[in-house]
Amino acid sequence: MTRRRFIADEVTANRAALTGDHAAHLARVLRARVGQEFDITTPTAVRNGRITSVTTDRVEFELGEEIRVANPACITLVLSIFKFDRMEWAIEKCTELGVARIIPVIAQRTEAHLASAAPKRCERWQRLALQASEQSRRTSPPEIFVPVKLKDALSPGAPAIVLSENETSVMLRDAIPARASILTLALGPEGGWTEPELKQFQDAAWTSASLGPTILRAETAAIAAMAIAMSQARLDETR
Repeated sequence: MTRRRFIADEVTANRAALTGDHAAHLARVLRARVGQEFDITTPTAVRNGRITSVTTDRVEFELGEEIRVANPACITLVLSIFKFDRMEWAIEKCTELGVARIIPVIAQRTEAHLASAAPKRCERWQRLALQASEQSRRTSPPEIFVPVKLKDALSPGAPAIVLSENETSVMLRDAIPARASILTLALGPEGGWTEPELKQFQDAAWTSASLGPTILRAETAAIAAMAIAMSQARLDETR
């Protein structure tokens, strides 16, 4: 059976610990016992961990041998802010799929009350990402940035693709460069990107691509784009 993986809150030499609510989940929900073994992610490696003590607010491990893990593709998701319940769904599922970074963006069509409340949601988004990372056996959670304006998310560098309803000839899977291990994807809010925003992407040398002829909800588009990107990355790794 595949062992559960946890990301340590504290690491000292060959010892690690989960604390607070993190520990409570393992102690109460999973009924952890002294002697049980789990995979423990530290800042430098994934290691075998054997539980040495359990309380409701602290679970301690003795760390053993290092466990080899694959290095996934590094995909950044520039995600326009939309209704929080649906956005949380997108963050959770994109984390499970392997996203490395999520940059929430205040777009022109982002509702004003969502834009003003978004900075206060970052801690919750990070907590959801941590839980999804452990559930999916990731070695670390994605980095989730504080919300920014679109112009601040258009940094040059890695291959960058904006998903646009206006694009009709280029599909996402065809726009992803061969053997790309670093990629940035941008997805608009409900209602899509505005023409001035698409011009900003064009001026910043982003490639425009489509997910197909149907109109998807924002959270569905994010999940579909991540799945396609990770699939292409995995295919590239096996060539």
